[in-house]
Amino acid sequence: MSDEAEVRVSIIVACRNEAEDIGSLLDSLLAQDLRGTRWEAIIADGMSDDGTQAVLDKYAARHPELRVMSNPGRIVSTGLNAAIRVARGEYVLRLDAHTCYARDYCQRAVAALERTGADNVGGPARTRTTGVRAQAIAAAYHSPFSTGGARFHDTTFEGWVDTVPYGCWRKTTLEELGLFDETLVRNQDDELNLRLLRAGGKIWQDPAIVSWYSPRATLSGLFRQYLQYGFWKVAVIRKQRIPGSWRHLVPATFVLANALQPVAIGLSVIVGAPQTLTAAVALWLATLAAYGAAVVAASLATAAGAGWATLPYLPVVFATYHVAYGLGFVAGLVWFGSRWERAAGPESAFSQITR
Repeated sequence: MSDEAEVRVSIIVACRNEAEDIGSLLDSLLAQDLRGTRWEAIIADGMSDDGTQAVLDKYAARHPELRVMSNPGRIVSTGLNAAIRVARGEYVLRLDAHTCYARDYCQRAVAALERTGADNVGGPARTRTTGVRAQAIAAAYHSPFSTGGARFHDTTFEGWVDTVPYGCWRKTTLEELGLFDETLVRNQDDELNLRLLRAGGKIWQDPAIVSWYSPRATLSGLFRQYLQYGFWKVAVIRKQRIPGSWRHLVPATFVLANALQPVAIGLSVIVGAPQTLTAAVALWLATLAAYGAAVVAASLATAAGAGWATLPYLPVVFATYHVAYGLGFVAGLVWFGSRWERAAGPESAFSQITR
């Protein structure tokens, strides 16, 4: 790799405290079929304290293609930007630490970028799990009922989209966009892709670009993840000054409705308004009944495709997706509505990256 001009592909990864998974990622990365292509992989470690650094150093000592660097910012966006700045390739591919990749992943991504004339390309989000509960979480991840029908959850869709997992760009495209927003702990991919589209760029999804994501395996982990997604989506909306789409607003509306209706009931009792009390109770019960019916229907439809063993878990899994995202979104409205100049601290529930 002494001749920097010959490096064509730069693979970048940001990680922190991934000792259990980083070996699988590196094995998948090193197995990429990039014959005839000069390439490098840059791993930005966010000051891990669980042994991740030792694993990275061990692999880097054996494989000169791997370059390990520190990410003092500790979050994904600062790590990716640090890696992009030192990347020597014409093409930059971002990989995720909790994903395994088909051998031709990088090859197909670069080919699709050249073939389509897109500014960013990627494959759909496939999942790979073990255990029935984790399978239920993964099955719900692909359901429009929990995700609002985003195209990247459809493993068969090919065409122009508004975002893709991970991404493959020309380095010049990223430099023109100004790289990832380092004020965002989550949703930095969505925000970058939104800027790309607003600048006249195009994003292409190709199902031949294959990878397998490992979703959270516990409800508590899923809750924390989607609480943060909802919270940081508000920051993206605020920054770009665009209205949230219906799939972002529905969970927050549901959470607010279920928070305000008990208040209305309590006030009706305090002021002694029996008719208002009856109407408030009826409305709340109708809201819960309608949601319950929708959850049951979605669970049955999802279990029919994912396996009936997932059915007992699916109702609470769907509720976790919705309530966590909705609560995070509402918290984001409050936080960024009144404290836009302040960032959520790195150890807060909304900023601490956990698995």
